[in-house]
Amino acid sequence: MAGFPERPSAWGGLSAILDTPAKRAAAIGVILVAMAVAPFAFGTYGTVILTNALLYVLLALGLNIVVGYAGLLDLGFAAFFAVGAYTVGITTLHFGLSFWLALPLAVLIAIIAGIVIGAPTLRLRSDYLAIVTLGFGEIVRITARNLRETGGASGLIGIDSPWLFGWHIRTPLDFYYVFCVLAILGVIASARLANSRLGRAWLYVRHDEDAAEAMGINRVKVKLAAYVVGAIYGSIGGAFFAANLGAISPESFSFRQSVLILMAVILGGMGKIPGVILGAFIVILAPELLRDAGDMRLLIFAVGLLLIMLFRPSGIWPARSKQK
Repeated sequence: MAGFPERPSAWGGLSAILDTPAKRAAAIGVILVAMAVAPFAFGTYGTVILTNALLYVLLALGLNIVVGYAGLLDLGFAAFFAVGAYTVGITTLHFGLSFWLALPLAVLIAIIAGIVIGAPTLRLRSDYLAIVTLGFGEIVRITARNLRETGGASGLIGIDSPWLFGWHIRTPLDFYYVFCVLAILGVIASARLANSRLGRAWLYVRHDEDAAEAMGINRVKVKLAAYVVGAIYGSIGGAFFAANLGAISPESFSFRQSVLILMAVILGGMGKIPGVILGAFIVILAPELLRDAGDMRLLIFAVGLLLIMLFRPSGIWPARSKQK
């Protein structure tokens, strides 16, 4: 279509490498086997770290829809993460709901929050939108810090872990496999959205809002859809985060969390699913691998990120090479 770029693959250069069904099946098989045996190779502590990385994969996939697909700069994504966690915490502790009843409620509240915040603010562009989303994230955190129902600054303690068909999900290994499933489902949903009509509309709006609107695309509705889908990802991540830890506090959802999630998206490559996954693992695993560096580890990590941004400004994961 004239005036618009060819739709890029959400898989980046991976789609060119895995160009046959046999190669794709083999790659999927290797990944699934690696995910299954990883906890036994890295022990309990390693399993906890990998679980946290998988949580960030889920969150980064959600933010990638907002930032990578639709081109919206969201600096307050941790707000939806907090909405999911606090909804599960409050409803299970104060109202006696089971986790599986609290989960859809958390998603619903996140959708409503996304619509209420997004409908008026997504008419804004560029820096103005970033400022509004940053403010929204801080409002949610400060509100959680000052309400009695949310436990104030101390947060909520004693959130029950869920049961599933007689299986009590409570050990680090249990939650590792739960987050594996969530990450896989998140990848599948993200890929299908990228290849849908809505995904193409996101691409057009990201490329040129005015031209997209002239073609009949309602840019506000399209951007709102991206914002709401991102909210769903964030709330699901927050709900399982609360169940996993059994305790939450406002500081778990600070601006730093939004920055880390955004860093994972930008570092790996906006709009590219493998890049987002790689970026999420880097922002979680790199500080752990540098733990022996002591007080210097954050400095080394920051310098490494700066070098990546200088030499790979489009992200680590390469874009799909164009066919001649």
